[in-house]
Amino acid sequence: MGISKTDLFTEEQNELALVAKAFAHPARVAIIEHLIQANQCINSDLVEELGLAQATISQHLKELKSVGLIAGTVEGTSMCYCINAEVWNKVKSRLHGLMNSYDPAKCC
Repeated sequence: MGISKTDLFTEEQNELALVAKAFAHPARVAIIEHLIQANQCINSDLVEELGLAQATISQHLKELKSVGLIAGTVEGTSMCYCINAEVWNKVKSRLHGLMNSYDPAKCC
């Protein structure tokens, strides 16, 4: 397996790639959609909503949390998750800038 040469790319490019990787599983997209709709969610709600095992949900939450897209707080014996607005807005701005930088009139 090849070695990733992340040092060849900017910090912003590497960060955006990590976030894109976090979105690369449909369960994570479903979790994000559910958190946006609910504005917060306790882990067991996600198990009921998505029909996945608790361990599976936990692993996906860990991936989303590791890139900062979601934040979690302890509420009694449960975790409450929500979108991390600061990171969300940063990613949204970068994606918006990237998508808007393409001009189809200048392409072959």
